[in-house]
Amino acid sequence: MKYIGRRRSQNVEDRRGLSTGRMVAGGGLGTIAIVIIVMLLGGDPTEVLNQIGGSANTEHINTTPVEEEMATFVSVVLADTEEVWHKLFRQMGKTYREPTLVLFRQQVQSACGFSSAASGPFYCSGDGKIYIDLSFCDVLRERFGVHGDFAIAYVIAHEVGHHVQNLLGILEQVQETRQQLDQVEGNQLAVKLELQADFLAGVWAHHAQKMLDILESGDIEEATNAASAVGDDAIQMKTQGRIVPDAFTHGTAKQRKTWFLKGFQTGDLNDGNTFRQGAV
Repeated sequence: MKYIGRRRSQNVEDRRGLSTGRMVAGGGLGTIAIVIIVMLLGGDPTEVLNQIGGSANTEHINTTPVEEEMATFVSVVLADTEEVWHKLFRQMGKTYREPTLVLFRQQVQSACGFSSAASGPFYCSGDGKIYIDLSFCDVLRERFGVHGDFAIAYVIAHEVGHHVQNLLGILEQVQETRQQLDQVEGNQLAVKLELQADFLAGVWAHHAQKMLDILESGDIEEATNAASAVGDDAIQMKTQGRIVPDAFTHGTAKQRKTWFLKGFQTGDLNDGNTFRQGAV
């Protein structure tokens, strides 16, 4: 992807210098156990930390040139999503509200709760922010065999897709409906939500290329490789050696690749109704 020297988004919040180091060093294993229990019960671990003297600390962090280059890259990708979605929302007669992208290390507190880097990049509708630990780029490459910068662009665009769903009211509707369904039916609805976010990532790539000429040879292949690698069936086979369709929450490798390509090829938001009967 062409990004060197291009506009970087101002909506990047760098929390890589924040940690809960006092919790681990001062609280010991007992504190960690308490925090884990609170998390499992759906509570806020920061309240426990405050009560026992733990708090978020700002520390000096060491970064490598590679990590800083990736931080620059994701900020350019975010800027490109801003350009595209402002235009598409204007065409719908709506106003696009830009999300914030939060860079963190190891663990982070959002309006959606306490999360670790192991959960991967995510979007929190509670604060309208996208969260990513840049070590995920290494995970894609080393664990899933996915290479190329546009694979990361796809990931960012997918999370921005969830922000678009939030602004359009789709995310809230799905969340409310899932509360009325059993787990299997709820998972099926979640798959449709995720596949639509893949489609929206493709729509972004389509319009970003037309508006900004961002693509280089092999970029779309990098994105589809990433989409396939994080399919539920691919992950289940890699982690547990078997496929359990009822546990799918994001869609199969084929579905994720197909919906991203559909968005990229058409660029038409009207083609992205994954909730239509028989669409998925």
